Amino acid sequence: MEDRPLEQEAARLLLSLKVTIAVAESCTGGLICHRLTNISGSSDYLERGVVVYSNRSKMELLGVSADVIREHGAVSQACVRAMATGVRRLAGTELGLAVSGIAGPTGGTPDKPVGLVYMALAWSEDVQSWKYFFEGSREEIKQKASDQALMRIIDHCRSVKRDL
Repeated sequence: MEDRPLEQEAARLLLSLKVTIAVAESCTGGLICHRLTNISGSSDYLERGVVVYSNRSKMELLGVSADVIREHGAVSQACVRAMATGVRRLAGTELGLAVSGIAGPTGGTPDKPVGLVYMALAWSEDVQSWKYFFEGSREEIKQKASDQALMRIIDHCRSVKRDL
């Protein structure tokens, strides 16, 4: 990456592949989109971003089923997979990225502690998802989650480039 900031490397790869992305954020509250739009020319790859903080917004905007929320919760692999697929469909983009987690300092439970973050990346052939535990303050957890989300975009783009 040549010491390039993550958002700059993600932008470079998305642009070089001519790939568009839409982002659905819960616990990061728009931080991923903020970072992606810090790069000039971001309108060439970022189609849209939505902050879907409530369960209602996840269901209404992204089509996450009430059953997924009820059975697995908003902070779950099932939910972020549905969010990523939903935002991709909504925006008509090649990629859909979704993040949901518990940034704290409140809201954690023994089963879902503060720092638990799920993310997913959807594209035409598949949806991949990941589970993370980040430590730190609310702001640090959000920053670490956004870093990891950008890395997921970078890793995906690099794997696509290798296949070309």
